Amino acid sequence: MDILSILAELRSEKERLDEAILTIERLANGSGAKRRGRPPAWMENAKAESGESIESNAVTDKSKRRFSAATRKRMAEAQRKRWAARRTAAKAA
Repeated sequence: MDILSILAELRSEKERLDEAILTIERLANGSGAKRRGRPPAWMENAKAESGESIESNAVTDKSKRRFSAATRKRMAEAQRKRWAARRTAAKAA
């Protein structure tokens, strides 16, 4: 193999690596714009390995709403009424 062709291949490989590094850096930094939606699993895994806190955006048990048994029962009954009304309306139509 010719030395010049080896150099050309190495330069092209370097350009591809530079582009890949730039793309990954943009993904990691957010490229200035905030992403919408859930981040990919690989990004979450990378954050976990790097030691960043994933739980900062997670909902904790203390902030969850909890309903009493009586409230859940009332909600279930109300939903049953709504579905019954919908069934009767569908039969009438």
